[in-house]
Amino acid sequence: MPEDSPYDAIAELYDPWSRSVTEDVAFYVEEARRAGGPVVELGVGTGRIAIPTAVAGIDVIGVDSSRGMLAVCAERARLAGVAARLDLRVGDLRKPPVRERVALVTCPFRSLLHMRDDGDRRRALSAARELLIPGGRLVFDVFAPGSADVEETHGRWLEREPGIWERADWDVETKTLTLSVRGDTGEATMALSWLAPHEWQELLEATGFEVEACYGWFDRTPYAGGEDTVWVSKRSS
Repeated sequence: MPEDSPYDAIAELYDPWSRSVTEDVAFYVEEARRAGGPVVELGVGTGRIAIPTAVAGIDVIGVDSSRGMLAVCAERARLAGVAARLDLRVGDLRKPPVRERVALVTCPFRSLLHMRDDGDRRRALSAARELLIPGGRLVFDVFAPGSADVEETHGRWLEREPGIWERADWDVETKTLTLSVRGDTGEATMALSWLAPHEWQELLEATGFEVEACYGWFDRTPYAGGEDTVWVSKRSS
């Protein structure tokens, strides 16, 4: 069973903190519709993606290490009338508690950046591959910060949403971000680690995936430089 997650402390704060992040929802719902259900979502959180997916008629197996986030997700699903379509499970991305085999695994909102090194990344990608039927697809998004972003935000408390503050401490040598969040209902600090796009491609190929597409944004524009990458990969036979 996973240890306590830093997200437990900000489970009630998470939705207000991320309320402006909506650009990826339609993309992941479209991917789920294309695959049919059930879909496995790794890092399901409070259901920001999973609940719209369920509303669209697709069953979701949602995995997260934070019991607090899953509790919020369950309540949101109940209020949305889709609780029966969500199967929520406490677990780690590197060893998700899923025996089902599906056509689509997703890992939205940069959740793979919580993997601290290539060993963890390989375990997470390999675990996702094992959940897929032959030809099944893994879809996820990550980022690698630009120098301007680092310079503008490093070591500063910035008000992300009213009453919710965020601080980014960047270490460009180790490619590590220490992210702190605080608000009236909680505070937490977590570590994230990033890679260059070519490194993600190498890891995907090394763990049994073929890259079908790498987009620069959720409008499916092919990647041509920039901070964000959206990966669509297929399980190799």
